[in-house]
Amino acid sequence: MKSFQDIFDTYNWADTLASIHAKTSRDVEFALLKDKRNLEDFKALISPAAKPYLEQMAQQSKTITKKRFGNTIQMYVPMYLSNECQNICTYCGFSMTNKIPRRTLTDSEILKEVSFLKSKGYDHILLVTGEANKTVGVSYIKHAIELIKDQFSNITIEVQPLNQNEYESLIDAHLYAVLVYQETYNRAEYKKHHPKGKKSNFDYRLETPDRLGRAGIHKIGLGALFGLEDWRADSFFTALHLKYLQKTYWKTKYSISFPRLRPHSGGLEPKVEMTDSDLVQTICAFRLFDEDVELSMSTRENETFRNHIVHLGITSISAESKTNPGGYAVEPQSLEQFEISDERSTELISKMLQDNGLEPVWKDWQQNWQ
Repeated sequence: MKSFQDIFDTYNWADTLASIHAKTSRDVEFALLKDKRNLEDFKALISPAAKPYLEQMAQQSKTITKKRFGNTIQMYVPMYLSNECQNICTYCGFSMTNKIPRRTLTDSEILKEVSFLKSKGYDHILLVTGEANKTVGVSYIKHAIELIKDQFSNITIEVQPLNQNEYESLIDAHLYAVLVYQETYNRAEYKKHHPKGKKSNFDYRLETPDRLGRAGIHKIGLGALFGLEDWRADSFFTALHLKYLQKTYWKTKYSISFPRLRPHSGGLEPKVEMTDSDLVQTICAFRLFDEDVELSMSTRENETFRNHIVHLGITSISAESKTNPGGYAVEPQSLEQFEISDERSTELISKMLQDNGLEPVWKDWQQNWQ
């Protein structure tokens, strides 16, 4: 059976980037007039030529999102279970080379964190760990899911890539979705940022969504870490990946996230800056490219940006996030994976959405309704 890698290997990074920059205003106008857009149209919408059309793109994105998702925004919250990690990643505070106190939550600590999050109203939780197979491997993750599954309608994870049979085991335990970001689709640059650890295997990570699709996961989340490489090329390869997965695993739902490189312990400056305008362009391009895909925005971005972007294509948003294990109730002062920007409380985010005519949705799907 073919995998995404078979398609990916037919593309050249430099040629792809050149073809994006070669798009003209005529290509952009043609893409904006269409109801169904293909990958060449997507290239036009993320190209420099599309910059003068950003307002038109934003208005179309707003209209499409409202038609498809109504005036709703799904609320979710990340909960970090561990900062132990066996990888060296140049952009992450949890990198093995960073001399920080390591912590993995116990059952009682997990339940204490959950108690706090439930008091805020959350029913959709994202469990996050570093990549350390011995301490936070499949058995630990499965146990954590089983420990809290009765308290949440759906549980998503963002952990190390796993094998198909391991994902099947977690799905049986009540797993709803998996987020797995390629970080960058530039193979050479990827190796520079992941010099050691299992994550250094570019191909294994690239094929993770295929293993998830074959395992029958309900939803897969994709994305690139903008700043490691050129954001336009990484956006295109994310879109290419999305279309392949939708065609191959058509029963599965998909989401796209848009993380930009943030400050952290150890510090890495972005190789390519992605401005606020660039990020808006990318989000709107994805919405015009695919009316059904869920688009997610984390607390990496600042208040002003998040206040405005909720109208332009975003369908889910986090609030009051802590990126350190135990950060909500157990040990609020421990080291974070990266610095968040929007530190407003859940209540303030909920009020902001309501003031903007949007309804915060705490639950959008129940696994036992299948």
